[in-house]
Amino acid sequence: MIRKKDKRLSRVRSTLPKIGQRKAQEEMVGFAMIIIIVAVIILVLLGISLNKPAVSQGVESYEVESFIQTVLQHTTMCSTNFEVSYNDIGDLITECDDRQVCENGRTACEVLDSTLKGISEEAWDVGQDSPVKGYELNITSKDNSILSLSEGNVTSNYKGASQPWLKRGVTYNIEFKAYY
Repeated sequence: MIRKKDKRLSRVRSTLPKIGQRKAQEEMVGFAMIIIIVAVIILVLLGISLNKPAVSQGVESYEVESFIQTVLQHTTMCSTNFEVSYNDIGDLITECDDRQVCENGRTACEVLDSTLKGISEEAWDVGQDSPVKGYELNITSKDNSILSLSEGNVTSNYKGASQPWLKRGVTYNIEFKAYY
């Protein structure tokens, strides 16, 4: 009887490692499949992110609008009321339209032109290696051109903004375009 039990035990023992080995092999195959699926998903996501078009490092609309707002508040070195206060660009546009002369003897239009050129050159780095290829600044009143500035190249891609400026009953239109 002992021999029969020994034979049965040896049969059971011989089948146990085979069953255990199969389960381990199945688990290894399952784990490998999970790794392959995750790798494929990562490759797909990576491919999608690399195929997105590059974001243009051009000019944003808010930059152009902010530029006009900031320029209008800039104080110049021109005083036309013969006091200590100096005109800002908004006031100087009106003074230029009225052909006023500053205390320092320069015309309001000369000061407006030189001030806006300086601000524009500092704010907009124009060049072939720069995202900004050129700009245009126009100030008009009704159909009269008060000032027109431009630098660089005109391209088909641009961001622009226009700002009406009401002073002494006259509406002035300040228009700026940045080409990229």
